Amino acid sequence: MRGTARFRAISRALAHRNFGIYIAGNSVSLIGTWMQRIGVGWLAWDLSHSGAVLGLVAFADLFPAMVMAPFGGALADRTDRLRVLFVGQSLIMLQALTLFVLTVTGLIDVALLILLVLAAGLVIGFNQPARLALVPDLLPRSELATAVAINSIVFNLARFIGPALAGMAIVWIGVEAVFAINGLTFIAFLVALTRLRLTRNGAAQAMRGGSMLGAVTEGVRYVARHPGIGPILLLQGVVTVSVRPFVELLPGFAEEVFARGAPGLAMLSSTIGLGAILAGLWLSQRGGQGGLTRITLLSSVMIALATLGFSLSTWFPAALVCVALAGFGMVTAGVGTQTVLQIAVDEGMRGRVLSLFGLIFRGGPAIGALLMGAASEAVGLRAPVAIGALLGLVAFAIAWRRRAALAQSLGDVQAPTPGRAV
Repeated sequence: MRGTARFRAISRALAHRNFGIYIAGNSVSLIGTWMQRIGVGWLAWDLSHSGAVLGLVAFADLFPAMVMAPFGGALADRTDRLRVLFVGQSLIMLQALTLFVLTVTGLIDVALLILLVLAAGLVIGFNQPARLALVPDLLPRSELATAVAINSIVFNLARFIGPALAGMAIVWIGVEAVFAINGLTFIAFLVALTRLRLTRNGAAQAMRGGSMLGAVTEGVRYVARHPGIGPILLLQGVVTVSVRPFVELLPGFAEEVFARGAPGLAMLSSTIGLGAILAGLWLSQRGGQGGLTRITLLSSVMIALATLGFSLSTWFPAALVCVALAGFGMVTAGVGTQTVLQIAVDEGMRGRVLSLFGLIFRGGPAIGALLMGAASEAVGLRAPVAIGALLGLVAFAIAWRRRAALAQSLGDVQAPTPGRAV
């Protein structure tokens, strides 16, 4: 009975028609997305055997969000988010099928791979704010924290399943199969989007007219002046640049450090997903939104410590434990941050604030992976990851001292008092 009660919030959220349809289609598509991420990483390593190229490919995938996301956020605040999402997903499907054709014909090389990854990154950067801002339109706001956690469970279940399927496909068929499967999985999500029936479009009707650049500037000023939103995004920015990029370097660790090849890469990525799924399940059954600021801060230190342990590991099972803990921390930090932002933000700024959230969580790892990949050419893969983890610990220590004021400004009703024990 207790277990049933704990997961009642999940079933209640999924019972809402629009949210249930969205999750069903998204689940299938995300498995393909994670298959392709593993395939792209493995193909980049196979073509170059270079940590610098791995970093460059990750940069091409993630960095465009830093350019496009603010404009995507402004668009999400002034037009139909559902239409933006449909067009964006169609373009990314086309990229996957193009990558399949070039790979199966033997025409792919490092330069073409980077260009295709860059193209998809540009679309995702523009598309993601609408995707994030759409969630509150799919179910009542009282279910928002659970909905964000369910989204995370789906994302990380795909992180668990996708790499495992990708590893098998690469070994048994070839990396080109991964790209073909990903292209086909988009069909499920596109069909789901056509079946959504929305009665409102959130803040999309709150801002009409004016220039896109002016809207972007307004959003940045809003974040900079907010006593809670600005600092929490700054902390996550440091963590995503200095700690999170170890994920993009996993192909190099699997091959060069642990000598495990594609199966080892799939195992590392799937283990991150397993930790992330457990985090999502825990968050979704908490039954409330309070205390998320404290959880977010503690999760940031968990990521840094686990990544430091991974960088020092010489025994593969120990490395798996570390990446599982890192996966748990990444989800609790990401879900916690997104939820407190959704709660604290003014309705008319939702798309633009969430665009900055997406910018940090995609663009930060891009910058970090590029720097760490370049450094690895001189000092190996371990040292840059370890140094980044130490920087993350410093950022956490600074933020932790301000936790009570930060939580209060974000409307966290269970915020700790300054004298409360950890």
